[in-house]
Amino acid sequence: MSPETIIGAIVIGAIVGALGRLVLPGRQPVGIILTIVVGIVAALLGTWIAQYLGVATTPGIDWIEILLQVVLAAVGVAIVAGFSRRRTNL
Repeated sequence: MSPETIIGAIVIGAIVGALGRLVLPGRQPVGIILTIVVGIVAALLGTWIAQYLGVATTPGIDWIEILLQVVLAAVGVAIVAGFSRRRTNL
């Protein structure tokens, strides 16, 4: 992996993670670093699922792929926030 690829993954992960947090209602006790990590994982999984479904190579912007990534990021942030709340409530 080149440095450009790593930086690109971090930037895309930050954007996807932030969009995932915006989709969720309420406040999530999740830090920015964890949001970026969840976003990176969601972006990778969303791309993999889009390739599996055959929608990742459409001409123009891949809206379905982006939607998959944001939904996966929202689910990931919700799961991480749930674990954070349980740990602080114990």
